[in-house]
Amino acid sequence: MRCTCGSEESKVIDSRAVEENNSIRRRRVCEKCGRRFTTYEIIEETPILVIKSNGDRQIFNASKIKSGMMKACEKRPISLEQIDQMVRNVEHKVYTHDGEIFSKQIGEFVMEELKNIDDVAYVRFAAVYKKFKDVDSFMEFLKKM
Repeated sequence: MRCTCGSEESKVIDSRAVEENNSIRRRRVCEKCGRRFTTYEIIEETPILVIKSNGDRQIFNASKIKSGMMKACEKRPISLEQIDQMVRNVEHKVYTHDGEIFSKQIGEFVMEELKNIDDVAYVRFAAVYKKFKDVDSFMEFLKKM
């Protein structure tokens, strides 16, 4: 790590895990000028490819999960902290797979999380995710709940 004075010589004075142990915050002091500064070490994760229903592959993007959850939870008594936690839970499940995962599996992870928090948000997400062809198929889904 390089200090603002240009020196690469620094000493770690404190280390703490942050963001559920996905990164480490280190307080450092420059041995040349004595200035204190903070650095972060982040665990580099191998990108996961999502296999879409049409066979295309794209890099997993957690912001898409959050966006879908935000839409499903709109005007519901669900805090942003709860949504962020659900996104982290889905991310954790996705990163347990090696290399590739089907988008359908990610959708199921999202539905599990929403079902545990709010039935209305769960049904909203399912209505888009399941792509019901008619009202009868949607009603069948609701009856199974």
